[in-house]
Amino acid sequence: MAELLPTAGFFDLRAAAPFLAAAVALYFLVEQLSYLRKKAPLPGPSLVVPFLGSAVRMIRDPTGFWDVQAARARESGAGLAADFLFGRFIVFIRDSELSHRVFANVRPDAFHLIGHPFGKKLFGDHNLIYMFGEDHKDLRRRITPNFTPRALSTYAAIQQRVILAHLRRWLDQSAATGEAMPIRVPCRDMNLETSQTVFVGSYLTEKARERFAKDYALFNLGLMAVPVDLPGFAFRRARLAVARLVRTLGECARKSKARMRAGGEPECLVDYWMQETLREIDEAAAAGQAPPAHTDDEEFGVFLFDFLFAAQDASTSSLCWAVSALDSHPDVLARVRAEVAAVWSPESGKPITAEKIQGMKYTQAVAREVVRYRPPATLVPHVAGEPFQLTEWYTVPKGAIVFPSVYESSFQGFTSPEAFDPERFFSEARREDVSCKRNFLAFGAGAHQCVGQRYALNHLVLFLALFVSVAEFRRDRTAGCDEPVYMPTIVPRDGCAVYMNQRCDTIPSF
Repeated sequence: MAELLPTAGFFDLRAAAPFLAAAVALYFLVEQLSYLRKKAPLPGPSLVVPFLGSAVRMIRDPTGFWDVQAARARESGAGLAADFLFGRFIVFIRDSELSHRVFANVRPDAFHLIGHPFGKKLFGDHNLIYMFGEDHKDLRRRITPNFTPRALSTYAAIQQRVILAHLRRWLDQSAATGEAMPIRVPCRDMNLETSQTVFVGSYLTEKARERFAKDYALFNLGLMAVPVDLPGFAFRRARLAVARLVRTLGECARKSKARMRAGGEPECLVDYWMQETLREIDEAAAAGQAPPAHTDDEEFGVFLFDFLFAAQDASTSSLCWAVSALDSHPDVLARVRAEVAAVWSPESGKPITAEKIQGMKYTQAVAREVVRYRPPATLVPHVAGEPFQLTEWYTVPKGAIVFPSVYESSFQGFTSPEAFDPERFFSEARREDVSCKRNFLAFGAGAHQCVGQRYALNHLVLFLALFVSVAEFRRDRTAGCDEPVYMPTIVPRDGCAVYMNQRCDTIPSF
């Protein structure tokens, strides 16, 4: 009898095979019909690969994939396109006004900002970008003191010190090799050190910074990986790295609280934040009330990671595109150099003051045009919490992921949008920053508009001012070198390779 059991099991499996095949076929059919029902009149593929959809193409060539979505939305005249990724129905939004409808309706019964299609697994449920309503509004109010003119002035001195230290290394390396140097990774390293120092200062030890850099690299790899949350996969390594990063930043918040409680002066962003937080905690205690929400160290770690993520990769993208744009527009480069030289020189040995930064109007216009011309985060994914009527003829189904394209918006409405032209933001006669305001969506819009955009633009202005003052540079132009690729924000395909040499007598340290 025992010898018959395997055979009986074998024949049972064969007998069940047709039913299993039928079940799988039924699942595929239901999935296909569900996709077509959700797609309705939108342009998009008529048939999709079960579960995966267009995921393989998106992973292999994200630039090409999103270009196809944009072309479908543009050529159909709908401003929208549909597709299917990892079992999720998606809607690509090209039209600026429809993007504004999404940004203006971030609430539990409409759209939820997710930042990444699988962001909650990576960032955690309590991330700032997942908050709504009064809770979110109150937290943003409490974040605002981190970006006052006084705070930005403190950060500017730190930013310049770190930028110049890295520029010195770049120039030394270029002089030693005589070869073109791709600056994407050096920009990323510079921005990581800048963000660490501006946000948490000396609370992050050198050993912690080394671990931090490794974990952030794991996080970046996970952002672009297949979202398989199992041991050995990049996505799992990224999720665990984020948890470690959050704990490290939470410890920095704890140390800052102690120092601010002892009467210390703010030296970095977390100090300004903890100073204001302690004031509110003390006021609540005096009134016999509980401490304000979101004031424990671990939550601050989560929020600080939000800032780091927002500042790090977006800034790396902008710095690379800025260098490439200046190289290909020598007239713009000459004007930036002249404006900076009128107020600062490396030989002064002093940092550029906040007042002088504000006075560099043309350089600021260049920074804004860089962000318009190549918005770092090209898409801002949201998920529909409930069915939402986006147009008179189309309702986004519940659970769909919508992708407003700020990249596509940047090429709508503006005069000659394909041209890199800082005059659009500098000329009083043109004032496209006003007339085309609704198409400038690089920092988002609505309740979740980037709270640190002044800091981000200041960082780009400072880099431009310092880089053109201390370095002569020439882009190593090769075929396709400036084609955008996702890393995870868009950067030049070749990593922005440039030849550099020092143009000033001394590079200051302060």
